[in-house]
Amino acid sequence: MIRLHPRPTPEEIAQYYPADYWFAPDDDADRLEEIYRRFVLRDHVRFVRRAVESSRAQGPILDVGCGGGLFLHMLAERGLPVVGLDFSLDAAVLSWRVNGVPAVCATLSQAPFPSESCAAVTMFHVLEHLYDPVSYIEAAHRLLKPGGRLIVQVPNAACWQFLLLGENWTGVDVPRHLYDFRASDLEVLLGDCGFDVVRQKYFSLRDNPAGMATSLAPSLDPMVRRVRRTRETPRIRLFKDLVYFGLVVCCLPFTLIEAACRAGSTVMVEARKKA
Repeated sequence: MIRLHPRPTPEEIAQYYPADYWFAPDDDADRLEEIYRRFVLRDHVRFVRRAVESSRAQGPILDVGCGGGLFLHMLAERGLPVVGLDFSLDAAVLSWRVNGVPAVCATLSQAPFPSESCAAVTMFHVLEHLYDPVSYIEAAHRLLKPGGRLIVQVPNAACWQFLLLGENWTGVDVPRHLYDFRASDLEVLLGDCGFDVVRQKYFSLRDNPAGMATSLAPSLDPMVRRVRRTRETPRIRLFKDLVYFGLVVCCLPFTLIEAACRAGSTVMVEARKKA
């Protein structure tokens, strides 16, 4: 496991999450981005649906770090009860207004939900940003019903991309990522907090090819440009988005091969709450 040292203060790290960090469709480039995001998020939706169906627990799916709520909106379209949580008020408001998903602004350790009220808790690319990941895993255990599922996704520090690209690998992401886990690290953490790992997946259509493209050309990544507050005209922005998408497609074969060897740049885990 990799730990960032020294760690930035909460005040310092806040500047890397600008108010417009959260995605909201506005112009043509945004609408194209949303079409793409809906396509690649189906991979996550299938993973979560299978986990919920196998658990047979009744209750809402709580997505921690829900952002603008598109993922939860897609689950709701499939008839699943959902609720979002994010530390950003802007994100929670966007989730309500744009995607019609109920969301609250809070930390998971202080979430306003009763114990054993959720069928599943999801955390996609959340743990690596936290000062205290254990507190979030313990809070999820408290909120889940018996047999409920925790779905966690993090960058995989044992991936081939890290070996090839080193500090240029997007999973390092200094200073926003305070930790980087291997699958074995994540399994130990979950086990210590009262979970049994049921399933692991080393490929994400949303994250693996895009992560490699960002590692190779960070100035083209729409999210990086948003964080860096890059000034660009709508036409230039659309052009960069299209070039970035082309690079993502070129990265797809390599990311499929590394994932097949259990060395993908992300690891997604389904864990069952122990009785």
